[in-house]
Amino acid sequence: MQNYKDLKVWEKSHSFTLQVYAATKDFPKEEMYSLTNQIRRSASSIAANIAEGCGKKSNLEFAHFLNIALGSANESEYFLLLSKDLKYLSEENYVALFLLINEIKAMLIKLINKVRP
Repeated sequence: MQNYKDLKVWEKSHSFTLQVYAATKDFPKEEMYSLTNQIRRSASSIAANIAEGCGKKSNLEFAHFLNIALGSANESEYFLLLSKDLKYLSEENYVALFLLINEIKAMLIKLINKVRP
């Protein structure tokens, strides 16, 4: 199909994942196997599903993986809110990540609509 690294939405998703890893490195140790793990997995799942979808043969399959990525983006957005409300994320960090994840969600929706038959 296409090289996922050429997609702006993949680049932003990868950057988001790196920022989430940095933001969660100081979460409480008791969260390592729960919230820290969940937010990191949902963030990395966005870029991973875009990459996997790019390897599929049809636009329908690609759109399916983009929809999965969108679900992971929504999950990530919730975990950001939870992290802020638990006071694990500063307001500044939360706002920056919130704006980025919503930009990614908008890009995914646009791409899904473009590749869907």
